[in-house]
Amino acid sequence: MTAASLAFNPWLNALAPFRLALEGRAGWEFAAMLAAQPLLAQVPRGDGHPVLVLPRFLGCDLSTQPLRDYLTGIGHPAHAWDLGVNLGPRDGVMAACLSRLDELRARHGRKVSLIGWSLGGLFARELAKEAPDQVRMVITLGTPFAGDASPSEVWRLYEGVTGDHMGLSRRHGSLEQSPPVPTTSIFSRSDGIVAWPGSLEHEGPQCENIEVESSHLGLAVNPLSLYAIADRLAQPENDWRPFERQGLRAWFYPDPRRPGWF
Repeated sequence: MTAASLAFNPWLNALAPFRLALEGRAGWEFAAMLAAQPLLAQVPRGDGHPVLVLPRFLGCDLSTQPLRDYLTGIGHPAHAWDLGVNLGPRDGVMAACLSRLDELRARHGRKVSLIGWSLGGLFARELAKEAPDQVRMVITLGTPFAGDASPSEVWRLYEGVTGDHMGLSRRHGSLEQSPPVPTTSIFSRSDGIVAWPGSLEHEGPQCENIEVESSHLGLAVNPLSLYAIADRLAQPENDWRPFERQGLRAWFYPDPRRPGWF
């Protein structure tokens, strides 16, 4: 069962209004994050390497503040992208992102992990392709990169608001091509903005998918997302291993390869 075949499944598209209605969960997910702080604080401490967090479409650094505060609190200096509202791949945005990456690499003297939420994940993936020697790993949250993404809700929304065709530089291949660094795609089958098959990574030696139950707008604060992100960032450099789902984790993190629309 491939991402391309699922992306245009009529049943999946028919459920789009139901999935969109479920976006109202985001407030509850924020509250769950606050309630889960004692548990989330028990994750392995970070090794101090920097993290750059890129916001979703129409999001800004304020929207990623809770995630960055959490990561900084567990030992990962987390930085904003400092480019205001994410209005898509406009002229100069990728160059500005590369400058920000260069700045953080020079400041900390270490490779930078990239976390991109939705559209921000496309920037993160392309940054890692452009400057792989500066990037430690890429983690995306509900990012539509797989298959033909143009009919998905997020791409139509962008084109409707801006009038521009959604697209990034293809100098490093298609958007679906994985970055040359460890890459994790965190997604939700009940995502109301991005149809989840568009977020399925080609699993391989350093690429994986992690499924959580979340809204799209809540992916950056959902306790399950935060735990998975912390687990990925805590791995020793150059010793990346796939996310383990054994034991209690299997109750909270379903097998992303299972069949079905939900």
